[in-house]
Amino acid sequence: MESNNKNYYINQYAVVDDNVEIGEGTKIWHFSHVQSGAKIGKYCVLGQNVNVGNNVVIGNYCKIQNNVSVYEGVTLEDYVFCGPSMVFTNVRDPRSKYPQVGSKFYIKTLVKEGASLGANCTIVCGITIGRYAFIGAGAVVTKDVPDFALVVGNPAKLVGWVSEAGKKLKFDNNGFAFCEKSNKKYKLENNFVIEV
Repeated sequence: MESNNKNYYINQYAVVDDNVEIGEGTKIWHFSHVQSGAKIGKYCVLGQNVNVGNNVVIGNYCKIQNNVSVYEGVTLEDYVFCGPSMVFTNVRDPRSKYPQVGSKFYIKTLVKEGASLGANCTIVCGITIGRYAFIGAGAVVTKDVPDFALVVGNPAKLVGWVSEAGKKLKFDNNGFAFCEKSNKKYKLENNFVIEV
């Protein structure tokens, strides 16, 4: 049933199981399913046909576009963007003949604050996506991605660095870059970027 009497919105065609926490201002749209034990933060938007698995934790201000399944074992920190039809996994060696059922089999994946996961990318389980990293559309990510990294391809490879605002960084000879959109300065050192 459509819910407008609470401080969040659930479309009448969405299914939200019992024992779910939903933060203020969050919107859950058509044909989405939020499973038991899930915790969704404030001011999130879950598009059409989104599945949130049991015990998944989603931070505040996350945007999960259409046709995304956030499986058990995945944690999204604040301000994470999941592009349309991107894919998470939670088992490394899936077999129908030898099913792995229960949370003890699920391999953890962490997507840190502000990361953007492009449309149709795949995140193989057991890795960490760094703060404000940007995963290109269609990329297949098989290993950890550092903060502010821009990765593309299959398998995903580092091709550059982006600011908190998602703008490509151009470093000077001293290893510094400035982003006008975020009004922040960054330093590249030992193949890692930090905000200064």
